[in-house]
Amino acid sequence: MIERYGIYWANLDPVIGSEMKKKRPVVVVSMNQMNARLDTLVACPLTTALHPLWRSRIQITCAGRNSEIAVDQIRTLSKKRIGKILDRLSNNEAAEIRKLITEMYGLP
Repeated sequence: MIERYGIYWANLDPVIGSEMKKKRPVVVVSMNQMNARLDTLVACPLTTALHPLWRSRIQITCAGRNSEIAVDQIRTLSKKRIGKILDRLSNNEAAEIRKLITEMYGLP
């Protein structure tokens, strides 16, 4: 079972334009009920190219490396793109990503 707030390897290729590409970690943000029933999930990719002043990014440490969650690159992925689990968000990081997603994509 792919779980919410788990960080998994994912193959994001092929891409179009400025989408994040290649095999990289993603944090799953879709709810577990959806992840259990659908063939897709919603995830935000991680990057080690840090942009601490970008409001759309969250700084974390993943598997011992400084990384950031690119909430501005949120996307739906087929479960076939998902590989092994790498890490998991802390409760504080999970609360932070929920808050940022609501600010960026929630109702005014």
